[in-house]
Amino acid sequence: MENPPFGFVVIFLLFSFLFISNSYKLWFKTEEYYKDLYASLTNEKIPLPFKGFFLKRLEKKQSWLFWQKAFSLLGIVAVIGMDVLVLMAYIK
Repeated sequence: MENPPFGFVVIFLLFSFLFISNSYKLWFKTEEYYKDLYASLTNEKIPLPFKGFFLKRLEKKQSWLFWQKAFSLLGIVAVIGMDVLVLMAYIK
């Protein structure tokens, strides 16, 4: 198996950083994250598909937070695991 190109590794790590920073906001700045998300969904100037579907989910805040954090934790484990595998493949 060939080593992945350096550009791929950099872009992969940038997307990983984006996911981790978003997860950080969810876990440690929860109220701010919730308010930003709610404000973006209630903004009439921005046409978003499935806006009603997501607003309905946000109304049950505690349930929404639980499931967001559960899937975020699963995602963090997966992202860090893949980061390690990509870096190992690049270094070899």
